[in-house]
Amino acid sequence: MENIMHYSPILIAIMIFLIQQRIVVTPEQLEKKHREIIEDVEEKFVTIHSFKDLKEQFSEMKDKIDKIYDCIMTNNIIN
Repeated sequence: MENIMHYSPILIAIMIFLIQQRIVVTPEQLEKKHREIIEDVEEKFVTIHSFKDLKEQFSEMKDKIDKIYDCIMTNNIIN
């Protein structure tokens, strides 16, 4: 116990420094930053579900365009 009392002013100074420099954060600060990151991600990126839906729509559009192209080419060959 005597050793702890001897080093306690140094330990308090170190703890104050760590808190002031924001090296150690509280759970509330961590939760707040987490919410900010989630909001930024939602604004800048799409969900995987939305991406897959869009990819499927592009695939359908490509198929339709290929069919239209085939029809045009078939009609050009006949005429």
